[in-house]
Amino acid sequence: MRRGDGLALLLMAGTALLCRSCLRRSEGATYRCPACGSPRIVRHEELFSLTIAHIDCDAFYASVEKRDDPSLHDKPLIIGGGRRGVVSTACYNARTFGVHSAMPMFKALQACPQAVVIRPDMAKYVAVSREVRRLMLELTPAVEPLSIDEAFLDLTGTERLHKASAAEVLARLQKRIEAEIGITVSVGLSHNKFLAKIASDLDKPRGFAVIGRAETKTFLAEKPVSLIWGVGAASQKRLASDGITRIGQLQVMDESLLAKRYGAMGLRLARLSRGEDVRSITPDREAKSISAETTFEDDRIEAGELLPVLRGLAEKVSGRLKQQELAGRTVTLKLKSSDFRLRTRSAQLGEPTQLADRIFRLGRDLLMPEIADPRERFRLIGIGVSHLTSADNADPVDLLDPGAEQRARIEAAMDRVRGRFGTDGIRLGLTLPARKTDRPRGG
Repeated sequence: MRRGDGLALLLMAGTALLCRSCLRRSEGATYRCPACGSPRIVRHEELFSLTIAHIDCDAFYASVEKRDDPSLHDKPLIIGGGRRGVVSTACYNARTFGVHSAMPMFKALQACPQAVVIRPDMAKYVAVSREVRRLMLELTPAVEPLSIDEAFLDLTGTERLHKASAAEVLARLQKRIEAEIGITVSVGLSHNKFLAKIASDLDKPRGFAVIGRAETKTFLAEKPVSLIWGVGAASQKRLASDGITRIGQLQVMDESLLAKRYGAMGLRLARLSRGEDVRSITPDREAKSISAETTFEDDRIEAGELLPVLRGLAEKVSGRLKQQELAGRTVTLKLKSSDFRLRTRSAQLGEPTQLADRIFRLGRDLLMPEIADPRERFRLIGIGVSHLTSADNADPVDLLDPGAEQRARIEAAMDRVRGRFGTDGIRLGLTLPARKTDRPRGG
């Protein structure tokens, strides 16, 4: 043992320990569990008193695909697709080559040409996400989803119920997700949401990291300001122009001066730089919108090319609304032209809908004026529904459209077929791939 290792062990004497392999709780100066010998030990002075957690699934989409196809286990895997699409996620193997989320696909394949590429299967990922969330809700009702693959948990007051500390409960959950669902998660444990989210990213994958109260300011001091939630590229540039690049610089600045210089953001910077976050965990955070979009391999210009894609996207949005028993009043069309200009157009329905037919028809009405110019070409199209509400009063009979009720019955029949045979079990002729023409319309 090196001299430095001996000193480290001496300093750790009396520190709380938890083995993530056998779940034994102990204390002392050791690098391995005294019961089972595992090196998967969490140690921290405040380990058994902290109760706010952030759980993040590791490379979620890629992990689900590797679970379902063991032949992918050791291969670099990218979830995305299309020469002009972007990476949705990449497994940790692919990340060693520099591949990361939101990277253009062509750059990802330049960095890692041997990667296996799979297009996202959102229905499958949503189903797995629900399995994970069900296990979380068995521990506490205070679960706040952030996205499909991450959530906050508040375990305050549950120690008596579970006869275990929050740390022990989370370690059990981590093992259970891996054993029962077949994916891995990383856990961040702290005294507030801001720090718990930071902690969950410190030890990926299969990590369990802790940030305690006593160390908060010291831990944050040398970190870049970009670690603070909401500080994006523009904010970083503005702070850097004032000579501020590290969180520690914000910690020693007067809060009133920061507020005067940066407004409301200045107050948030002052408080988060000290690790102060009073936000509570809000269960069942409602989605504000549900949408789907696609980036084309080649620019599209004609209605005959765009409408089938729009119908397919409307069916995806409709499927997600139905799964979550939601409906929405506002339909928004999204288009990105070949010169990367983004435009959105929205319209409201009289009553909320969850039907693909109504979403598509309104989306089509929004689309047609946008493609009137034969010189326009589009690289992306998307459609979404917002102003969400319960589906209880959705889609009443439309007396002004005598065919609407029959189309709704047909759609319900199609949903039943897809429920048995998958999303490709039945398709409208409109959504079948159109034969590509070599002669574009217009100049």
